[in-house]
Amino acid sequence: MNAALRQKPKFAKSTEFGSDVWVGGGAIICPGVTIRSRTVIGAGSVMTRDVPEVVFAAGNPCRAIREIAEGE
Repeated sequence: MNAALRQKPKFAKSTEFGSDVWVGGGAIICPGVTIRSRTVIGAGSVMTRDVPEVVFAAGNPCRAIREIAEGE
């Protein structure tokens, strides 16, 4: 609640997305998270950690639920 602390410069962390990523509506992606290629993120998920590639991930906190089969 200190006004002097709120006025100091802020430095953002980058969020990285691989290719062919789909993020469901209302998902929250925290700063510094990497979502790797061919991943699907469920609607309303809260991503606090990196997400591996070729998985369906969802939840709060978001976690890999299952791998995505070839051609799925």
